[in-house]
Amino acid sequence: MHIRIFLTLLLLLCSMRAATQPRKDIPELQRPRLVVGLVIDQMRWDYLTRFADRYGDGGFRRLMREGYNANRTLINYLPSITAVGHSAIYTGSVPALNGIVGNSFYENGQYVYCTDDSTVTSLGTTDANNRPTPRDGAGLQSPHQLLSTTIGDELRMATNFRSRVIGISIKDRASILPAGHSANAAYWLDSRTNRFITSSHYMSRLPQWVERFNAQNLGEKYMKNLTPGQKSQAPWPLLYDAKTYIQSAPIGQSWEATLRHDLRYSPWGMTITFDMARAAIAGEGLGRNPSGDTDLLALSISSTDMIGHELAPNSIWMEDLYLRLDQEIAAFLTYLDETVGKDQYTLFLSADHASMHNSAWSREHRMPGVDVHTGIITQTLNQLLRQRFPDLKTNPVRGISNLQVVFADEALRSPHYADILSAACTWLGQQPEIAYAFPLAQIPTYLPEPVRTMVINGYSPQRGGHIQLIYRAGAMEDSASEADFRKPGHIRTGTTHSLWSPDDTHIPLIFFGFGVDHAWDNTTRHITDIAPTICALLNIQQPSACVGEAIPLRR
Repeated sequence: MHIRIFLTLLLLLCSMRAATQPRKDIPELQRPRLVVGLVIDQMRWDYLTRFADRYGDGGFRRLMREGYNANRTLINYLPSITAVGHSAIYTGSVPALNGIVGNSFYENGQYVYCTDDSTVTSLGTTDANNRPTPRDGAGLQSPHQLLSTTIGDELRMATNFRSRVIGISIKDRASILPAGHSANAAYWLDSRTNRFITSSHYMSRLPQWVERFNAQNLGEKYMKNLTPGQKSQAPWPLLYDAKTYIQSAPIGQSWEATLRHDLRYSPWGMTITFDMARAAIAGEGLGRNPSGDTDLLALSISSTDMIGHELAPNSIWMEDLYLRLDQEIAAFLTYLDETVGKDQYTLFLSADHASMHNSAWSREHRMPGVDVHTGIITQTLNQLLRQRFPDLKTNPVRGISNLQVVFADEALRSPHYADILSAACTWLGQQPEIAYAFPLAQIPTYLPEPVRTMVINGYSPQRGGHIQLIYRAGAMEDSASEADFRKPGHIRTGTTHSLWSPDDTHIPLIFFGFGVDHAWDNTTRHITDIAPTICALLNIQQPSACVGEAIPLRR
């Protein structure tokens, strides 16, 4: 009798354990312990190849050597900028569907930032006396403007919210939008204190591990590597002799701007981001979920973009920055091997956008390069339209945002709106730096592919403008004052992005680790293919607005 009771209880316990533990007997349904999305802000695809001979064996070269290299991955919408790129990567969707049409955009006549949310409170922000300031703007952020689910949202739903999802970046939008709506947390850097903060969208107070991390004051320690008043000629010490940087222009170019005395504009902005990622993995036990379910870390490196905007792709300091980033990635992969387990995690590396060559550098080498001042275009267009339509009492054009001309309410309500629209398009199309200007509600069939599809994918009637501008190849916007722009010999320093050109839209994409075979894939892929690929690997549903196609990572 006792033996039968014991065997019955043992069978019951085994059945209960089998019912609560994930099965591993169907290979196609196995999942990695952790997925890491590593997005390098403003990384051009050719940085992988230009500097390949200088990278060590454990960083970029390891990823390329062991991973699946999708070498022809393109952005398939306009504009190619940060918030839009991060959203596309994690939703598998385009701005027209996921709602993130820019870092900021017009909605209901108001210019709004993509993650601003006045309904939440700040967590981790302090005033000058180190007192909590829950209404501080730096922390009043959430993903409420994102109209689609993300990889993390779908993973959370697939595991009945047992999977843990965390976003980390210096930039708020690069942490919040990738993590998604139901994430356990998103953390970003408060530029005033160099500490990581969040908002009440995710929690009621910072976890103890975040408090401990911030208490180390790593930002202040790393700031000691910088010197006040640093110049672009020597923003930080080079890793090697300057003569060895043969893939870049010599030190002291006129198109290099002066970097700010700011942690975010230094290589140590990358370092503190990786530090925070390791703290999150340890503090939350990412990749060691007690339920056995997969966790997700959405990690974005922002300093590459902030520095890149000031120095441009051919600066010697950009080459040095990527050599330093290579070392950071190598150390991070080693950390993942040791904590999560080699071949127990899947990592993808990509970028939210790339960047253009500096226009002055291009002209110096006899290549097309022209500067565009949207403020002057707006001012001149307003003068022309008010002369032609004297019944307009205010300027008809609000401005140019996300490559689109936005009209003011008076112009939109005018009985002459169709004529105003036509006159604006005619004048804009005559400007030497503009290839096409057309109403977004009437996208012309003569617009060449893939640009036409990129315009369609980027257009939102609720959050977009009224006229689309397509700049000529080699054109780049200049944010200098009108007076400086008009000065003879004016040089636009640094770089920017947002255009249809491959300079801005050809991005790296490498999948690495669990479930990934090594391959070199030169077929055309798109940024929107990343989310469905990861979802296919995890055997979970695609995000709700996904339009991408899964890339087969197993040969």
